[in-house]
Amino acid sequence: MFRRTPKRPLFPPGALLVGGAVRDLLRGVQPKDFDWIAPDPERAARDLEAAGEGTAVCLDDERGFWRVVRHGETPLQHDFVPFPPEGLEADLRRRDFTVNALAMDARGEITDPAGGRADLRRRQLRMVSEANLRDDPLRALRAVRLELTLGFGLEGATEAAVRRVGSDQATGRLKLPAWERVGAEWEQLMRHPRAARGVARAGELGLLAVYLPELLEGIGHGQGGFHHLDVYHHNLEALARLLATFPQADEALRWAALLHDVAKPRCESVDERGHRHFYGHDRLGAEMTVKMLARLRLPLERAERAARLVRAHMLPLPRDPQAARRFAHRQRELLPDLLRLMLADREAARGPLASAAARLAYQQAMERVLAALEEQRQLPPQPLLRGPEVMELLGVPPGPVVGAALRLVAEARATGEVSTPAEARALVLTRAQDLRAGQADGEDD
Repeated sequence: MFRRTPKRPLFPPGALLVGGAVRDLLRGVQPKDFDWIAPDPERAARDLEAAGEGTAVCLDDERGFWRVVRHGETPLQHDFVPFPPEGLEADLRRRDFTVNALAMDARGEITDPAGGRADLRRRQLRMVSEANLRDDPLRALRAVRLELTLGFGLEGATEAAVRRVGSDQATGRLKLPAWERVGAEWEQLMRHPRAARGVARAGELGLLAVYLPELLEGIGHGQGGFHHLDVYHHNLEALARLLATFPQADEALRWAALLHDVAKPRCESVDERGHRHFYGHDRLGAEMTVKMLARLRLPLERAERAARLVRAHMLPLPRDPQAARRFAHRQRELLPDLLRLMLADREAARGPLASAAARLAYQQAMERVLAALEEQRQLPPQPLLRGPEVMELLGVPPGPVVGAALRLVAEARATGEVSTPAEARALVLTRAQDLRAGQADGEDD
């Protein structure tokens, strides 16, 4: 099982390494975060700092918590806390899972009061006790993340306990963790190559009902047409397809893939022929995405970008080079991520209308957009017209008309309709009446 020999850290005098770093060392994985207990945390931190392991900072002077951080190509973090008054073994028995209830001394001797090494060999995630899970309800969600990232399976009694914790949180019988901690767990889960499996597992264990219940609304909502899955499983499949094709996709794009159709159940209608429609689900989905990611206390910029991708994912792809240039110009801030989302969405749909010919046409449209985007990237950065020139041409003061004219010229340049200042001026004069009436804005409504 343990094929590699990772490098052990420098042990400060009298300090013990505890928790996940010990687990990873035993399974042959190089840790990046180290948790220590030490007789004198400040001295231990200063010793590591003197050894060139990073910069020591005090986290909590009253409780004696210290950290050593090293940035750069190989970032590391060491956290130091005092020895627990109740003793080492009692402290380890208060932890979440047996594979984390381990300690190592400078000689490599292991303290293992809960049988964690045996569970490592079994590749099993087993709770130390259900009381420990309930003491910190975030540990139920952490079980999902660790099961995914470690590649372990939940032991039967532990899985049942996780389900009970999730049920009690969903019904209000057990308090929720701080949302900042919840969001941090979700972020780690979503960064994994098999994030879709982690989300599905959270659903199986009842934890989506606690943290992202909107996703569950899609269960049982069939779609027909291009789709072979209900809304919930289609969202999961889109995320899986995205990561299989674009493993370097950033967090905003991953969230957009997972949530792109989240609003469909709330927008569903059935026409007189029995056909389902989901009008407006892109717009409502964008609003829901912002709210859901804000609930998880994720960065606003990330939430807003994910929402913009969700809002744009239903845009029709262009059928000719001219339309492709216009599409690339109008959506340039979302490209190429928008195309990646649209491709993942299409690849996750294998319904009766999803033919090889339709897929080929879709791929060709994407290639036209990418070609147009590359073409526009090579345009000189200087605009063909500037604001003062527009004001002189049209005889207008600074204001919306000038902005609309500049956008009109920028789009016409991107689509190849104009390429010189003279052509740009002629276009503005030709469209002067529409510009003054506010009808010639080159951007989307």
